[in-house]
Amino acid sequence: MDHALVIVDDTDAHRALLAEAGQLAHDTGAKLTVVSWITPDQTEETAANLEVIEQVEGTSYSDPGPAATAKQFARQFAEDVFESVDDSIEFTADGIVTEDDERADEIIAAAERLECDHIFLVGRRRSPTGKALFGDVAQRILLNFDGTVTLRMK
Repeated sequence: MDHALVIVDDTDAHRALLAEAGQLAHDTGAKLTVVSWITPDQTEETAANLEVIEQVEGTSYSDPGPAATAKQFARQFAEDVFESVDDSIEFTADGIVTEDDERADEIIAAAERLECDHIFLVGRRRSPTGKALFGDVAQRILLNFDGTVTLRMK
């Protein structure tokens, strides 16, 4: 493993996955990139919330943009996790803006752009029928990423 990509969201399963991946990357000297994603709908919701806060507080907030918002979440999430595990773990953060149905493709594209050879992600338990009808991000990454994938089930 030379460069690992860890996909995170604000859950305990993602915290545990990030702690394990961070420690592994640190111990092997691999680069580590922590990535979060945001959907266009969440972007609109965040902008609306900022507008309400500005009106109530009479202040002004600059909107850093959706990718920067996702990147900021990834950075803060990783700092919080590594503070309790090993604060010497080094990482970079990145953010992805994508619709839910394009998330697997965007994660693979980010891994290729960053030249990652390993992806860590959390998957959900689904029935075979559910996978066939609705697809599955983890399954699509496992089948289409040209590298190692570590999957932690919720």
